[in-house]
Amino acid sequence: MLEMTREEFEELVAEALDRIPPELTRLMDNVAVFVEDEPPADDPELLGLYEGTPLTDRGEWYAGVLPDRITIYRNPTLRMCEDRESVVAETEVTVVHEIAHHFGIDDDRLHELGYG
Repeated sequence: MLEMTREEFEELVAEALDRIPPELTRLMDNVAVFVEDEPPADDPELLGLYEGTPLTDRGEWYAGVLPDRITIYRNPTLRMCEDRESVVAETEVTVVHEIAHHFGIDDDRLHELGYG
């Protein structure tokens, strides 16, 4: 497995978030991004996870709820990548993929767009 500290990986996630166009980040609402070392045991290769109510599904009932949660998993990314450059690229794809779920874009459409 490629070696990278949690702090280094968190910085890559932050950099990927910084590359999201401002016109999109302004639309993101009530969402928090986290880094964890390992995904749930039932899905050990999971790179990222979106948990919450997509913007497209929110109605007038949506108020006073906890933030949506995007989690990026460090160790599966490091296990699948051979070098730092591939970690950077995979992290960016994963961040975009999970943010897209926040906007209501499903996996099929993401695969079509190259964010599988």
